[in-house]
Amino acid sequence: TTPANYFHLLRWQALSGRHKPLIVFTPKSILRAKAATSATAEFTSGAFQPMIGEPAGFDASAVRRVVLCSGKFYYDLAEYRAKANAYSTAIVRVEQLYPIPHEQLRAELSRYPADVELVWAQEEPENQGAWPRMALRLPQLIGRLPRLVSLPASSAPAFGSAKVHAATHREIIETAIPAES
Repeated sequence: TTPANYFHLLRWQALSGRHKPLIVFTPKSILRAKAATSATAEFTSGAFQPMIGEPAGFDASAVRRVVLCSGKFYYDLAEYRAKANAYSTAIVRVEQLYPIPHEQLRAELSRYPADVELVWAQEEPENQGAWPRMALRLPQLIGRLPRLVSLPASSAPAFGSAKVHAATHREIIETAIPAES
């Protein structure tokens, strides 16, 4: 979800000597997202991060919900969280869907209280996107199944109406990150 992470992924693939294809799903819209930027230093140092959690200064002790997501949906969730001032919700980006970075994910989840609510949020219908794989693997890898926040299962990837899409997209975001009371 960041230009630097994408750069490090491509660099790793080129230098690894692996002869397996690298499959990257990323929408063109993320190229225009003002929030999807990286500092020059992030390109010149570091490595690919298969999972990106909250920054070190984030108050993990106040978190009541952790939202797991992937891709550009992170930016929609983060924008809404900032507007709603809902910092009792942490957002964790799963950048690598296969294999699932379970050690990094366990380490990130250990930062938060044990009774934290765990949610997988995606803008795709529940039978599409990353959820079917996550629903099968996460219980074994982290010991519990997150609650799903997504569109209901559908044979079509979209409604075909920009108005309906905008309304359902907003509803998914507001369900994933409830406003602070």
